[in-house]
Amino acid sequence: MKPILGDVPPSVRRYLATGAVDLRHAEAYTRRIAGSHYENFLVAGWFVPRNLRQPFCNLYAYCRIADDLGDEAHGDAALQLLDWWEEELEAAYAGRPDHAVFVALQETNARFGIPIGPYRDLLCAFRQDQTKKRYADRLELLDYCRCSANPVGRLVLYLGGTPEPEMQRMSDATCTALQLANFWQDVVRDHAIGRIYVPACDMARHAVDEADIADRRFTPAFAELLREECAWAADLFDDGAPLAGAVARPLRLPVALFTAAGREVLETIARQGYDVLSSRPVVPNTRKARLLLDHWWSATWGR
Repeated sequence: MKPILGDVPPSVRRYLATGAVDLRHAEAYTRRIAGSHYENFLVAGWFVPRNLRQPFCNLYAYCRIADDLGDEAHGDAALQLLDWWEEELEAAYAGRPDHAVFVALQETNARFGIPIGPYRDLLCAFRQDQTKKRYADRLELLDYCRCSANPVGRLVLYLGGTPEPEMQRMSDATCTALQLANFWQDVVRDHAIGRIYVPACDMARHAVDEADIADRRFTPAFAELLREECAWAADLFDDGAPLAGAVARPLRLPVALFTAAGREVLETIARQGYDVLSSRPVVPNTRKARLLLDHWWSATWGR
C-alpha cells in the first residue's frame, strides 16, 4: 500500500507513481534512473558485458530509490516510505511485483539467484539514519557499514554466480572502505544534516570535538585524526584488493574500478593535508577519466 504523505519532496514523491508495468517498460524505468546519476557503482557497471548492464541498472535503481527515501524525506515520513519500499520488496519475492523497479528486479533475482537478505539490510541502515546520528567507536560504525555498504557488493557478486564466503568477506572489506572514504570526504556535508560518522572515541583521543566540525576549525589534531581514519580505510582496501582477481571475469574491471575510485578519494584527502573542513575533496574529472582508461587498458591487454 502506498504511504499517505504530507510534505514530501517531489524528488521522492515521483517514485510512488509508476503503477504496474510490463518488463520492457520496467527495465526502461531503471535505465532512466541510472542514467540520471553519475556514481562509482553505476560508472563501473558500464564496463561489464552488455548482458549484465540491465541487471546493474536494476540493482542501482533499488539502491538509489531506497537511499533517496531515507535521505530526502525525514523522520516519520522517511520511515513510512522505507516500510512501503520493504512491502514492495516482499511482494516481489512473493511473486506479486507491482512497482516498476521490482518488476525489473524479479527477473534479475530469478536469473542470478539473489536472496532477499541484502536488499533488507540496506533498508535497516536507512532506517537507522533516521534515529542514530553519532557513533561511539569503530565497532559501531562497522556494524552500520555492514548494512549500509556491504549489501551492495554482495548484490553485485551474484551477477557473477553464487559467491564464495571468502569473496563475500573481501567484498565487505572493499565496500566498508568505500563507505568510510565517503564519510571522510563528507564530514561537513554530513554534519549539516545532523550526522557525524567519525567515531566519538577517536575524536576524543585526538581532542577534537563537534564544535571543531561545526565551526570548520581545522587544526593539527584534526589533521592527525583524519590521517588515521584514512589509514584505516586504506587497510580495508588492501584487505579486499584480491577480490578483483577472484570474481568472475565479467566483474573484474568493475570491482577494480570500485577500489581505485575509493583509493583516489583517500589520496585526494591526503593531498589536501586532511583538511576536509575548508573544502570538500573532489577527484578531478581528468583524474577519473585516467583511472577509467588505465584500468580498462590493463583489463583489456592484461598489463
